[in-house]
Amino acid sequence: MAKTYTRRYDVAEHLRTPEEMAAYLEACIEESEGDATFVAKALGDIARAQGMSKIARETGLSRESLYKALSGDRVPAFDTVLKVASAVGLTFRVEVDRRMSHESGSEVAEQIGR
Repeated sequence: MAKTYTRRYDVAEHLRTPEEMAAYLEACIEESEGDATFVAKALGDIARAQGMSKIARETGLSRESLYKALSGDRVPAFDTVLKVASAVGLTFRVEVDRRMSHESGSEVAEQIGR
């Protein structure tokens, strides 16, 4: 009987298009429940899919510091997240969370003195 060999699944091997990468990061953000290390790991997967050396050149950060920051073991600095997102061709947007009850913008402005 032939032996069956398996290897560890690496999502970076399956992220091929910018649309797949954006969908993956969006899904990870939604599932993260506020865990910034989970989101950082997902961004790291996308960076690895594009080539960490390329991302290091484009961000001005070393490969080693990128691997550490995006390992999922720590929370990277926000500027690192923004640099990496830009280098991989992604951007962040803010939108209203319709699942939550929000005060109107004018009520919030009044509360902060505008």
